[in-house]
Amino acid sequence: MTSIAHWSGVFPASLSMFNADGSIDESATAAHVRSLVEDGAHGVVVGGTSGEFVTMTDEERIRVVELAVDAVAGRVPVIAGTGAPGTAQTIALTAAAADVGASAALVILPFYLRPNRDEVLAHFRAVGASSPIPVFLYNNPGNTGTDPVDARDIGQLYADGLLHGVKSTFPTVHQVSEAIDETGPDFRTFYGGFMAPLAGLAEGAHGWISGVLNVALREAITLWDAVQKGDLATARTAAATIRNYRYLYSRLPLGEVNDLALYRQILEIRGRHGGHSRAPIRDLDPSVRPQLERLLAAIG
Repeated sequence: MTSIAHWSGVFPASLSMFNADGSIDESATAAHVRSLVEDGAHGVVVGGTSGEFVTMTDEERIRVVELAVDAVAGRVPVIAGTGAPGTAQTIALTAAAADVGASAALVILPFYLRPNRDEVLAHFRAVGASSPIPVFLYNNPGNTGTDPVDARDIGQLYADGLLHGVKSTFPTVHQVSEAIDETGPDFRTFYGGFMAPLAGLAEGAHGWISGVLNVALREAITLWDAVQKGDLATARTAAATIRNYRYLYSRLPLGEVNDLALYRQILEIRGRHGGHSRAPIRDLDPSVRPQLERLLAAIG
């Protein structure tokens, strides 16, 4: 395993696979992670937003990490989502993820109670000080309702040895370069949205973490390679293709659908196992599959 200072590239935020009754499909979860690595992923994130961590018990969350670690078998880093609303719970989940072999922890902003800035920073200080593995801040205020951690605070947490990376999930990308400005070469800044990956990588992001990579991995690797080579034409073409996956969700050609349900159905159309989500997320209505097939054919 390379040191964290060399982690870079395309890290899919892997889906967790559930059976129709809501139970975890362990073999399918492991197989999906394995397929992402075999298809060229430079790392994987498990138990994040796309992994539906908010619907899982703590025991289930750690089991999914364990399944992924076994499936990856040391070939790439496994970053485990371990964030929770409470500090003690986050510390315990992070330690448990480390015990089953996770390479790093992705810790989302403490959500729902909307702690203030000082409380959020104290949370990350406590988690970072106790963690046996590197800690990545999952800076996603849109999903948590908590104010984001700004670049200067990220820099201070890094300088104090408490933070090792960030997944920057905003509609804009200037946060990427600002985080890079405030940290050192061994800190990893990942673009974390799906709106503007080319812009995020061009701003200097060390990689891209996103749920859309469950279905757009090939195009994302092309984008990543092109940016590293300075091949703007190829990068623009790959980014344009990836945008079409986003439009399946943002432009509502199939009506109001969840992005995870879309990814699952796309996998099924491609002959892979997509599994189910847990309620309240619903699978796509079977009646829309022919239209989705046509839209995918147009993407190529």
